[in-house]
Amino acid sequence: MTATLAWGELSRSGAEIDARATRLAGGLARLGVEEGNVVAVMLRNIPAFVDIIQGCRVAGAYYCQINWHFKRDEAGYILADCGAKVLFIQPDLLAEVASVVPPGVRVIVVDGDTGGAADYTTWLASQAPFAGPSRMPRGHMAYTSGTTGRPKGVRRLPLTTEQQALSAQVTKEALGIRPGVRSLLSAPLYHSAPSSFAQQSLLQGSLFVLEEKFDAEATLALIERHRIETAYLVPVMYVRLLRLPADVRSRHDLSSLSFVASTGSPCAPEVKQAMIAWLGPVIHEAYASSETGYITVMKPQDAARKPGSAGRAVGQARIRILDDNGQELPAGEIGTIYAHQPAYSDFTYHGQDAARRAIERDGLASVGDMGYLDDEGFLYVRDRASDMVISGGANIYPAEIEHVLITLPGIADCAVIGIPDEEFGEALAAQVVAETGATLDAETIRKVLGERIAGYKVPRRIDVVDALPRDDNGKLLKRRIREAYWSGKSRRI
Repeated sequence: MTATLAWGELSRSGAEIDARATRLAGGLARLGVEEGNVVAVMLRNIPAFVDIIQGCRVAGAYYCQINWHFKRDEAGYILADCGAKVLFIQPDLLAEVASVVPPGVRVIVVDGDTGGAADYTTWLASQAPFAGPSRMPRGHMAYTSGTTGRPKGVRRLPLTTEQQALSAQVTKEALGIRPGVRSLLSAPLYHSAPSSFAQQSLLQGSLFVLEEKFDAEATLALIERHRIETAYLVPVMYVRLLRLPADVRSRHDLSSLSFVASTGSPCAPEVKQAMIAWLGPVIHEAYASSETGYITVMKPQDAARKPGSAGRAVGQARIRILDDNGQELPAGEIGTIYAHQPAYSDFTYHGQDAARRAIERDGLASVGDMGYLDDEGFLYVRDRASDMVISGGANIYPAEIEHVLITLPGIADCAVIGIPDEEFGEALAAQVVAETGATLDAETIRKVLGERIAGYKVPRRIDVVDALPRDDNGKLLKRRIREAYWSGKSRRI
């Protein structure tokens, strides 16, 4: 039985969710969605998202979650690339992307003025339950840039029986999800890890509490009210929780909480230790990617003696640190991180087979992260060859921002990097070089960027510099730029 959903004052039983999911799957089938097809979702954390997660499972379809912060071009690329048959979207978000929805995609609007499109509530109520032959469940189709290029859709094959058993164990160790668990999710469902957390909570748990938007004190109140055992939080949330006044923090009974899962963003050792001092040994950090799945888990009992580590291999995961020639490096030496997790089925990059082959060596895959293993097998992530920045749990690709920056009047050269940030793990910084005779203003640049890309991609800091370091071939030496910002930090990304 699916877990009960709690969202605000709404409570929906597992039986109700299952009935809604079966009707949704029936509706999708009547719209031509076949097994293995894709359904796009551009929604905030609202109950309809849960319907779609479960309904796509019944329909044997992938759901492709699109970041609702995306502007027209960003969302339009994914909509066109993923081949979605249907788009579920909120009305204010549709206003931004309506002009780039591909022809033939059926648009269903959730909660508000439909503008002539189908209304979700009316549409769902009119659907008969799915009655076709049973279909193999799929999960989400996450988009990631991996090591290079534009975002790529990661699609996994259905799990085998053996993989289901292995996956359940990894899910328990990395996310704290086990049969009957009472769980809380405050992070946005458009991210891959929160999406996985939600899927497993619904499948295995007894209660799944979904917070529409993270609020530090409200989160504590939800943990107390629902006797939450497992919560998914990210480091930026830790910082905001720790900044609550001591009397506010002590006001709530958090004794039910036995596991806090965190992935996707580096957590400063000082922040983690403060959380453990407050909540006890419940804070778990995992290293994962859409391509590899969960590879390591850092358990709270190891946090003090291994500060900055992402933990040890979880389940049957294999980790190798290779040099540029594919040779394995000894403990302590930094190289490219390659890994394989047998608990997950193989994946493809939708329509990009060559890119998929390019990241594999001897059955192991790499997303371009650099790091090392110590003599006890603890993984330390040191850099990203892809230059990807993770800020507040969101994956941000500097090249995308640089492509916009370089088109702005007066900018002759630019670079975007991640710099240390106590709240978000990393924050974006840009260095720009002015054309001869031009005067650049940081706030004007930020304003123009905000009109072209999602707000969280706009660098917090913009510095005007005389020149950027490049090698003889013109390649930008970002590591040299980053060094000044990251020098002396215990964990460097």
